[in-house]
Amino acid sequence: MALDRLLAMTVFVKVVEQGSFARAAERMNMSTSAVSRHVAELEAHLDTRLLNRTTRRISITESGQAFYERTLQLLADLEEAEAAASGNNAKPRGTIRLTCSINFGVPHLAPAIGAFQARYPEVLFDVSASDRFVDLVEEGLDLAIRIGDLGNPNLIARKIGQMRLITCASAAYLKRYGTPKRPEDLVTHNCLTYEYSPVKNQWPFLDRQGNDLKVHVKGSVHANNGEMLASLAAEGIGIAHEPDFIADPFLKAGRLVAILAKYQPAPYNIYAVYPSRRHLSAKVRTFVDFLVSHFSKMPG
Repeated sequence: MALDRLLAMTVFVKVVEQGSFARAAERMNMSTSAVSRHVAELEAHLDTRLLNRTTRRISITESGQAFYERTLQLLADLEEAEAAASGNNAKPRGTIRLTCSINFGVPHLAPAIGAFQARYPEVLFDVSASDRFVDLVEEGLDLAIRIGDLGNPNLIARKIGQMRLITCASAAYLKRYGTPKRPEDLVTHNCLTYEYSPVKNQWPFLDRQGNDLKVHVKGSVHANNGEMLASLAAEGIGIAHEPDFIADPFLKAGRLVAILAKYQPAPYNIYAVYPSRRHLSAKVRTFVDFLVSHFSKMPG
């Protein structure tokens, strides 16, 4: 019975992570009916409903969420115990499900994953590259790479680097419309705005005394991708306010010119974020340690 209960818990976690009985069944090489039966038996054993089911989707209940978080911890602890007993504790294995922004993930995180897998080939990755804000627990993710505000005080974070916001425009735009001398001058310019900014249409700066200054901006283009906005700025459409890892290639190529450098806001930390230290698996802990070391050796 204990083994059946453990299997049912594993199946339940997979259903929550996949958001579907059918997808969980496919991942576990089981039939959909078997997956459904294991979850139903687990609910009967606990005498509580863990999942709400409709013809179109499933959703986790409050009790199910609490049980999911505790079960994650238990399964991670069991995985580490088995690894230690078999002498494999130095060899992380399994799948890391992570999310990161597209513009940071493609040029910077992808090479890091490649270098990590060369060292730890038994670790697999399931990467969701998206600029939208993702709830790690709700979507069953192990890890996120985030910049600035973590969005949840209960998350654990390790700093892996920093970035700066750079205000920039093409030389042609500045020649035609003039170069802003102070952040307040931006209100008369065409500013290209980003969907996932902490406060929409508001750009942060420091004033001459070093105090925080927020400027409300507006423009002809609003987008959910930073590189799109940088490319539009390079075409002379308007002014962009971009992370340095997006702006730098455009600046080095001469397609964009940095402005308002004296008012640049303080740098933002880049973090590796995970739900709880208590159920942090060996594979995630090793990868986070690797990221800290990897990015500390990179210039800029």
